[in-house]
Amino acid sequence: MPTSFELAAWCDKRTRRTAFVDAPGACNGLQMANSGKVTKIGAAVDAGVVPFQKAAAAGVDFLIVHHGMFWDMPRPLTGAAYERVATLVHADCALYSNHLPLDSHPEIGNNALFAKQLGLEPVRGFFPNPGGDLSSICRNPHTRDELEAILRKHYERVIAICCGSDRPAEVALCTGSGSSALRELAGTGVDTLITGELREEHFNLAQEEKLNLFLCGHYATEVHGVRALAAELSAQFDLPWEFIATENPL
Repeated sequence: MPTSFELAAWCDKRTRRTAFVDAPGACNGLQMANSGKVTKIGAAVDAGVVPFQKAAAAGVDFLIVHHGMFWDMPRPLTGAAYERVATLVHADCALYSNHLPLDSHPEIGNNALFAKQLGLEPVRGFFPNPGGDLSSICRNPHTRDELEAILRKHYERVIAICCGSDRPAEVALCTGSGSSALRELAGTGVDTLITGELREEHFNLAQEEKLNLFLCGHYATEVHGVRALAAELSAQFDLPWEFIATENPL
C-alpha cells in the first residue's frame, strides 16, 4: 500500500513544485501528514472545515487542495483553525496543497485545462514566475459575443464587461484571481482577459483602457487542476479518487 509521503513526493515532481515562487502562506506540498496509510484520494479547491468533513465522510485519507490552510498563519489553534486540524487528525487524512505550480502546468494546470475546455489554443505565456509563466495568451477565432456564449455554456455565472474590440485576435486566460494578471497584460497588445474574479475598480479600468473582461468565478475556474492531478495520482498508485465539491459561488 502506498504511503502519503510517496504520493506527496510524486505530486511534487509532477508539478515541479519547488521551481515556483509562491506567496509564503501557500505552503505548497504536504501541509499535514497522517499515519502514512492511503486508501482513497480526494481533490478539493479549498481547505476548510466543510471540505474536510466531506472528505472524511467519503473515506478520503489523502486530500489535494489548490488553496491550502496556512494563508493567515501563524494563529492560535482555536475555533475554526482547530476544527480544521482536528477533522483531519480524526479522519487520519493527509493534506496536500499545490497553488501556483498547478496553475502553470502545461498539461494538468488550471490555465491549460481552461483553454482546452473553451477550445482555445495557447500561443504564448505571460505573467512570468521562476517556474514558468502562470497564464497564457490564446489565439481566438471568435467574435466577442461568440466568446461570451461559449463561456456561458460552461459557467453558471459570467460577468461580461465589454469595452474592447468586437473581434479580439487573441485573448488572455488567468484562472482564479485576475488582478495581478491584468497588470501584466499591459504591453502584450491583448485587450481581452478571461479570468475568475477581479476587483470593483477594474470596471473603470476596462472603460479607460478599452478592455474586454470576462469573469467566470474564482472557484469555478480552478476545479480543473486538482481534478487532473488527483486522476493521474489515482492511476499511478491504483487508488480510487473523488472530487469534493463545496458549491462555492464566488
